[in-house]
Amino acid sequence: MSLLSKLNDDMKTAMKAKEKETLQVIRMLKASLQNEQIKVGRDLTEDEELTVLSREMKQRRDSLTEFEKAGREDLAEKVKGEITIVEQYLPAQLTDEEIRQIVADAIEKTGATSPKEFGKVMGLVMPQVKGKADGNQVNAVVKELLTEK
Repeated sequence: MSLLSKLNDDMKTAMKAKEKETLQVIRMLKASLQNEQIKVGRDLTEDEELTVLSREMKQRRDSLTEFEKAGREDLAEKVKGEITIVEQYLPAQLTDEEIRQIVADAIEKTGATSPKEFGKVMGLVMPQVKGKADGNQVNAVVKELLTEK
């Protein structure tokens, strides 16, 4: 079942259950996927769908950070709810330990020895963790492990 089909089914369920927030988030995800589909001019691959979902998740996490900085707990709570809904459509997230292992392997493969080689390591790590880990979390682990070298 494609992601769009799953979103359509979940949208119907949310409508019947009168879950306005869930319905709103599903509609946004569906619109983003359809816009991307129009942009590329064909059906999206699973990888492309994952990219769109990751982008949506990143936007919400960034918004959450900004709302918390501004002390807007009302908006932060709303975004937390949206994040929970978007997470349902993403693959299982990697644990901190799994991320550390992937980063350590990438550092070993690239032979990186200093923080100056950050880009080289990130270039190898990000395709492996796409949709399975937050980029900011991966970024922090790479910096930490490269600084230890």
